[in-house]
Amino acid sequence: MQSNNKLTIPDLISIGVFTAIYFVLVTIATFASALLLPGVSNIFLPASAALISGSVYMLLAAKLQKFGGITIMGLVMGLFFFVSGHFVLSFAANILFGVLADWVASLGKYYDRKLLFVSYILFSYGLTGPILPLWFMKDAYVVALQARGKDAAYIDALFAPINTGTFIVCLVSILVCAVIGGLFGQKMIKKHFAKAGIV
Repeated sequence: MQSNNKLTIPDLISIGVFTAIYFVLVTIATFASALLLPGVSNIFLPASAALISGSVYMLLAAKLQKFGGITIMGLVMGLFFFVSGHFVLSFAANILFGVLADWVASLGKYYDRKLLFVSYILFSYGLTGPILPLWFMKDAYVVALQARGKDAAYIDALFAPINTGTFIVCLVSILVCAVIGGLFGQKMIKKHFAKAGIV
């Protein structure tokens, strides 16, 4: 366990590295969702990312063991979505769930496996930020798409699967995939990284 709770320069470098890896995994999940789930890829993107990112998240928490690392990772992801043209809601969701996930993990001093597990599930919901406007800000989203030159056919196809049922499916799929990803991440940490002395 770390005795100093303040983030240091090496800590920030580590956070940057893990955040970059997490970003790459989210990018992979984006392309995989588009390829495997055409038409509903946006809805299942957060779940896809949650499924493959557990190891990175758990390793960051195990290595750092300080409040702030998870929050910063959520902040960076939110900033990326915001500057890339998404609504402010994308930024807010990543910050909200990032801070909440960091707080839950800190309750167990980043060592309690159950709390880390819950923390990862919460963090995974941060990626709903870019897609929440599909359900809750449709008119503004349509205007934004039109301003970017998207035609009516594209917009109609994008919103065709958007309803209460798919919203529930989205939330449930994130939960299921985060559970699987979190369990896999903890298993990897225990089996490989801990034995290797990395954590």
